[in-house]
Amino acid sequence: MRISCTSILVSLLSLAGFVSCSMLDTGSQGSVSPAVSIKGQGGPVYVPDLPVGSPPYTTVSASWKQRLDQPYVYIEHIGSYTETGALIPVVHRELLAQGMEADGAPFGLYYDDPATVPASQLRSRACVPIKGQRSPQSPLVYEILPSTTVAYAYVSGPYPGVPRAYPRVYQFLDTMNWVENGPIREIYLVAPLPGVPAEDLITEIQIPGAPGGAR
Repeated sequence: MRISCTSILVSLLSLAGFVSCSMLDTGSQGSVSPAVSIKGQGGPVYVPDLPVGSPPYTTVSASWKQRLDQPYVYIEHIGSYTETGALIPVVHRELLAQGMEADGAPFGLYYDDPATVPASQLRSRACVPIKGQRSPQSPLVYEILPSTTVAYAYVSGPYPGVPRAYPRVYQFLDTMNWVENGPIREIYLVAPLPGVPAEDLITEIQIPGAPGGAR
C-alpha cells in the first residue's frame, strides 16, 4: 500500500492540534536546512541526524534506521484523517487523568490510502509514547510499536502539508529496492502552540520498508 500524497493531504487539511545508514538527498532543487536543534514537546532539545526539508519538498534528505520497540497508548479512529489530529490532545488528557506521563512526542499512524479507501473506512491512530507496560482504561489502548527497519526524513512546515514530502521518502525506498511494510508514522516534534510559526513545526516521517516481495 503506497499512500498518495495528494489524497492524504486533502484528508489532513484540518490537522492543526497539536542507527542510521545510507542517506540520499532526493530531488534536484528546493530547500534543505542543516540539522537544527528542536525543543521537544516538554522534553530536552533534540537534534535531527539529517537535514530538515522545507516546503515545497522538492529536496528531502532520506535515510534508513532500525526503529526500536516503542510502548505507546492510542485512540483508534475509523474515518476521515481530518479527525485524527484532534484526538491527540484527548490522549494527553486521558494520560494525565490515569496517572501516566508521555515519554516523547505524539505521533499518528496512518494505515490506508485515501485514494483507494473511502474516507469513512480509513484506519488511523492518535498515539502518545510512554515508558514500560501499562494497563490503561478506555478510551486508551496500550500497544508496542514493533522494532523494524524504516525509511525516514525530517520536514518543516504546517502539519497538514507533510504528506507532500512522502514521494521523496518513497523514492528512497525505491533506491533501496524496498517495499512499504507497515503504516506511515508521523512524529510531531514541535507542539503547534499559539505563536509558534508554521515554519518552525518539525515532523519526522517514518515508512517501514522491507526487501521487495518480503512482508
